[in-house]
Order: sequence, then structure tokens, then C-alpha cells
Amino acid sequence: MSDTSSRSNLAAVDAAHHLHPFADMKKLNADGARIIQRGEGVYIFDSNGKKYLDGFAGLWCVNIGYGRTEIADAAIRQMNELPYYNTFFGTTTTPATLLSEKVCAHAGPHFNHVFFTNSGSEANDTWFRMARVYWSAVGKPTKKTVIARRNGYHGSTVAGASMGGMKYMHEQGDLPIPGVVHIGQPYWYAEGGDLSPEEFGVNAARELEEKIDELGEDNVAAFIAEPVQGAGGVIIPPLTYWPEIARICKARNILLVSDEVICGFGRLGSWFGYQHFGVEPDLAPIAKGLSSGYLPIGGVLVSDRIADVLINDVGEFNHGFTYSGHPVCAAAALENLRIIEDERLIERVRDDIGPYFAKAWSSLADHDMVGEAVSIGLMGALQLAADKSTRRRFEKPDAIGSAVRNDALTNGLVLRATADRMLASPPLIISHEEVDAMVRIARLALDAVWAEARA
Repeated sequence: MSDTSSRSNLAAVDAAHHLHPFADMKKLNADGARIIQRGEGVYIFDSNGKKYLDGFAGLWCVNIGYGRTEIADAAIRQMNELPYYNTFFGTTTTPATLLSEKVCAHAGPHFNHVFFTNSGSEANDTWFRMARVYWSAVGKPTKKTVIARRNGYHGSTVAGASMGGMKYMHEQGDLPIPGVVHIGQPYWYAEGGDLSPEEFGVNAARELEEKIDELGEDNVAAFIAEPVQGAGGVIIPPLTYWPEIARICKARNILLVSDEVICGFGRLGSWFGYQHFGVEPDLAPIAKGLSSGYLPIGGVLVSDRIADVLINDVGEFNHGFTYSGHPVCAAAALENLRIIEDERLIERVRDDIGPYFAKAWSSLADHDMVGEAVSIGLMGALQLAADKSTRRRFEKPDAIGSAVRNDALTNGLVLRATADRMLASPPLIISHEEVDAMVRIARLALDAVWAEARA
């Protein structure tokens, strides 16, 4: 079978049998799925041999880049020694044990325990149950409600999608479930009006306090938020936002949950996003960068406040997964963290490539179609605007964002479009020259779509 016929056959098989996540399958099957064949560094290659600069690190996760044989070698060694065993019934494995120690070593002095899952979605379901068990154990069983944010994202399981504030997800499956409510997001560009970012940050945070008053403090278990909203559009909160959120949670005895699935493991130039913003959450779901996406693994960082009660007062916590702490996934994650440490990728994002990316990315703000070009660490967003002087948006935001994304893809750059907001999240190993290439191709895409929009 020739390469061409093989590729054609794969696309046909995919259309016949493979249901994709977050996809209009009728349209996808008509268009045919793009088959990604291999990866190297910050590049991926499709089955036609076309090369793309992956400006999105897979799905916010390939922090150390593609093709790291050290991780493959670590996985093979573990597979040959012990390919699987569970962590139920009083057992553990060496990689799971060592990984728990390694993760906690970077999490801060108040985090000394981790509960392993297989994904960020599962991690969010895990802490959701854990918080309710905790409050019941300390004699406050009515503290059940979770407050989250509109336009936040916490996975696609029933609890995760409920806590996420994506309306289009809630419309399928009768979500959110009872016990989850939402407040506004700290999205100054779209919602700040005439307020300064600083004023808006405080006001957005105080929506939490108003919601607690409305529900009753004795009924609220936790507040969850991403340090920087990812899928919602790389929404970087004003600097006044997180200190006020932390103050409110402490004053009102509400658990603070920092969703680190995207921001964790170097994306912001710190091990975790909460460290960047100077807060200490009670719980923190993790995934993605934990293994750089090489194998599926996630978890929940559990503060001493929660862990002490779970260990000493709860008895059996009836929750877990067949593959919690899977030894091969844990071995891959350990090797991934070793690479991040040895190559000083956290420091590199903080001191070198992060600032370089910020300067290069911000240069796109001069484009007539860009209302703002913002970044933090190695996360960036371009807000598309029909009239940047008034922050007026395009009438069809999904269409305009998709057009920019597709033009960039045609020219060899993977970006993500969240409506009319273009997102970037490249691997932490990206070079200065590769950042320049990202910005150059992004500008070409903006030029092409802006000329078409004006015409």
C-alpha cells in the first residue's frame, strides 16, 4: 500500500469509527481528520509531511517539547519491571511513591500530600468530593456548594463541566448539577467598562463575597478558579484580583481551589500558578505538564489542613481510579520533572524566554485588528477587535477567530481560537528564533483576515 493510499485509508477508518472530543462529527468526517504523524522539539508533522510550529504545546501540555527519548526510555524500563499495579488495598509502587514526594517538594510547605488521577477532569471531580467529605468530617455538613466562574474551564466530566462556566457545555446534559453556582470572570477588556484594570480586579473579586452572602457562609464549601483562565481565552486577571480573592476565602472560611491543570509545571515561570500570584490554596488539581502529555496522569495537591482531617478523622475515603498512580505514567512524570529541573525550564520561562515572548507577542498590538496583545510566562492572547479604539468586537466572533487560526495553520503555525481571541501556549523549550517565527506567521494571518474583513 502506498503512503498516499495508507493516509487515505486512515482518514476513512477515522471517519468510520472514531468519535472525537469537542467535534461536529458530521463536518469533521466530511473534511477528514488531520493525521499527526510525529513530533520533534516544538514541531509536529502531519501524514503528508507538512511541518507545523506547535504554538499550543499539544493542548497546553507538551512543556518539554516532542521527541524526548529520556521519557520513552523511562517508560520502557518501568514496563519491563512492573507494567501495572494498583494503589488500592494498602499497596503502592516505587514510581508513584517517588512522584508524590517530588511533586510536593515544589508545591510549597503547606502542600505535603497528593492524590493521583489520570486527568485534570478527574482531578476536579476528586477535590469536589474531597471538599464535601472534609467539611462533613469537621462538623459542617451543610457546606456543600461550590462557587466557580463564568467562562472558566475545569474539564468535561459531569462535575468538571458543571464547575466550568461554559454555557455551550451546560446546554448538553442538563448541567450544571445542583450545588454549583457561578460568578463573573476578571476579563477587563470585555467587561471592565470605564474602570481601570485595578478597580475592575477588586470589583470582580468582591462578586465572590456577594455570592457567599447570598448563599450563606455555612452552605459554601469552596471557590475554584484557574490562576489564568486557559480555554476561556488566556484571561489574565488584574494584579488586584487574587489577593482580594484570597482575603475573602480566608475571612469567610471557604476553601480556595487553584486549578493548576494548565498553569502548573512552569507555564507562568513558576512551578505553580498560585505561586506566581502569591496565594496559598487549600487544594490544587494538576495534570498536563506533570508528564508533558507523554502519558496520562493528573492529581490533586492536598494541603495539610485537608490532609490531616482525611488521614485522622475520615477513615476510608471511598474514591479512586484503577490507574491512580499508574507506575508507567508515574515513571514518565518523574523523568519529565527531572528534565524541567535539570534544564532549569522554570527559570528559563521566568528570566529568558518568557520576557522575550512577551516583547515579541506585544508587538502585534499595533495591528489594526488587535485590541490587545497580552501574555504571562508562555501564555499569550490576541483580542481581535473590529474597532480597537472603542473595544468593539466583531459581529461573528467565532468565524473571525477561526479564520485567523486556519490561515496560521495553512502557513505552518498552530494557534487556538476562543471565539475572537487567539491563544498561544508554546513548549517551554521554544527558542527566540521560533518565537519570532510564531509572531511573523500570526501577523501574516491577521493581515490576510483583516484585508478580507474590510473587503
